[in-house]
Amino acid sequence: MAQAAHINLLELSCPVKVEHDRKRRQFTVRLNGSHDHAVLLYEYIGKKMVDLQHTEVPDAYRGRGIAKHLAKAAMDFVVEEDLKAHLTCWYIQKFVKENPQPQYLERILH
Repeated sequence: MAQAAHINLLELSCPVKVEHDRKRRQFTVRLNGSHDHAVLLYEYIGKKMVDLQHTEVPDAYRGRGIAKHLAKAAMDFVVEEDLKAHLTCWYIQKFVKENPQPQYLERILH
């Protein structure tokens, strides 16, 4: 019981760590050290174009800003790799609208 409380305390105090798996074309966040994870999926649709397709956070973890971390990591990847992005995922569309950074906006395909 004490160990479970310790893990929950760590979860609250640790920053969200987003991992990028280029081979599987996804960004993930491991949740509470378990097999649960949040994910953002993308596909290349051209040599320098990606489609940010889907973001999913398990119900128990929603409302904690996890999807925001995934969206930021994906958009930062687009910027760093000098790609263009098609935003199929509604959440990433929302993220960009709420965070209208010029470096994001200039890379979005409409």
